[in-house]
Amino acid sequence: MINITPFKALRPEAHLAKAVASRPYDVLNSREARIEAQGNPNSFLHITKSEIDLPETIDIHSKEVYQKAKENLDAFVSRKVLFHEDKPCYYIYRLIMNGRSQTGLVCGSSIQDYESGLIKKHEFTRPEKEQDRINHIKTTGAQTGNVFLAYRNIDEIDQIINHWTSKKNPQYDFIADDNIQHSIWIVSDDKIIEKITDSFRHLVPCSYIADGHHRAASAAKVKSLFDSDSPTSDYFLTTLFPSNQLEIMDYNRVITDLNGLTEEEFLKKLSEKFELKKSIHAVKPKEMHQFGMYLHGNWYSLKSKTGTFNAEDPIGILDVSILQENILEPILGIKDQRTDKRIDFVGGIRGLEELERRVNEGEMKLAFSIYPVSISQLFNVADSGQVMPPKSTWFEPKLRDGLLTHIIS
Repeated sequence: MINITPFKALRPEAHLAKAVASRPYDVLNSREARIEAQGNPNSFLHITKSEIDLPETIDIHSKEVYQKAKENLDAFVSRKVLFHEDKPCYYIYRLIMNGRSQTGLVCGSSIQDYESGLIKKHEFTRPEKEQDRINHIKTTGAQTGNVFLAYRNIDEIDQIINHWTSKKNPQYDFIADDNIQHSIWIVSDDKIIEKITDSFRHLVPCSYIADGHHRAASAAKVKSLFDSDSPTSDYFLTTLFPSNQLEIMDYNRVITDLNGLTEEEFLKKLSEKFELKKSIHAVKPKEMHQFGMYLHGNWYSLKSKTGTFNAEDPIGILDVSILQENILEPILGIKDQRTDKRIDFVGGIRGLEELERRVNEGEMKLAFSIYPVSISQLFNVADSGQVMPPKSTWFEPKLRDGLLTHIIS
């Protein structure tokens, strides 16, 4: 069973919450972050993307960038933009996007649980991305990035959370510029805190990383540096969502070239493994094992032929695996999606128009739209101890940085 803990969040004053809250550091590049934070000295991007306050030529992984993050974090506290909670609390975080809501519990999750496998993973991490977050946590003494965890929903826990949100007013409640509503309740009652802790300890056998593998891995590696000074480093910042409230979006691919093939040769090779049909409309797959492909101004529908995948394998049955095993590697020569520069990834939130744009402008040669992985598939892969191909899942809506920060020093 999993171990969670309340914590003393570093958080904004209520009237500043919307200004502080920023999109996660890893969904924006430096240029986009500069634009988004422009004219807003309270944006948390000054901490998570602190290179925006330094010359544009600076190496974003340089020591100066992490030191600037620490300087900016201290300034936010001194200016009373952020303050420390008086006592350890749980926090309930609700997001509403396009009329659909999901409500999770913000807490500290045990690094020991992560290391022992009670917090299950489904992706490999990249050393350079881990090191970036390690340096950020070490220098700032704070976990600013929230790890998005999922668990199989438990009625008793649902009832506790629903009762609190129905009887109490949220501390923060605002609609961000992307029209997503963010509401946060503070759970400060000691009896309810104990009830929540015990419920997860006795009723939830494990949790699953939905988004934030690098943040989790980095927190675990930083832990040893703080053991003697700060027991708070035994836990890392997470939000636990029940699985029945979550939805995974498609995560699509764009490729730079046809690996030396003509379009005719490429389409012929595709037809060996897929039923191929030209479409007058953009193709957004409506079921598993169907794909959309955009090439030279034309959309195609692809349907996997019988025998082209292993339906008994939790990895092999995934459409992202079928694409890799039948097209990307054997036809296009892309063996490792994590490292090959010929492929890029487009979250489903950007729509099929983004695929068309990147191909039409000549940046890419072709694009694939993919049917999204399901929550049950994610759980099956993690339970099997395997990992998905990179960039298999895209979760929306995303938690905002800056509303609740975990201090570990």
